[in-house]
Amino acid sequence: MTNKIIENLYYTKSDEWVKVEGDIAIIGITDYAQDQLGDIVYLEKIEKGRKVKSGDILTTIESVKAVSDVYAPISGEIIEVNEKLVENSSIINQDPYGEGWLAKIKIDKQNELSNLMKAKEYAEYRK
Repeated sequence: MTNKIIENLYYTKSDEWVKVEGDIAIIGITDYAQDQLGDIVYLEKIEKGRKVKSGDILTTIESVKAVSDVYAPISGEIIEVNEKLVENSSIINQDPYGEGWLAKIKIDKQNELSNLMKAKEYAEYRK
């Protein structure tokens, strides 16, 4: 099964994606990650207002197969969290790039985006 990779997003080697809108980064996990995890049953609540550094653990996702950490791909302050996922974390399986987004971070350091992969690089990495 080929996993969906969206153009115009940034990606990490730990399978997070980042959509940049001005100085806001919307964060989620990739289609590949949700596919590997299987049915997601629990998402640890993400704390709004928390400052994170690139590489910090953002949250933990539990699936029927495994427990997996999700890392902050960029430094900044968490300004919004997807509250719907607390009640229904399976949305991540259904729509990882849309309704299944995890958090929005106000970007501290725009230059950190250069450490992330573009869609083509991520596709090569995931081959």
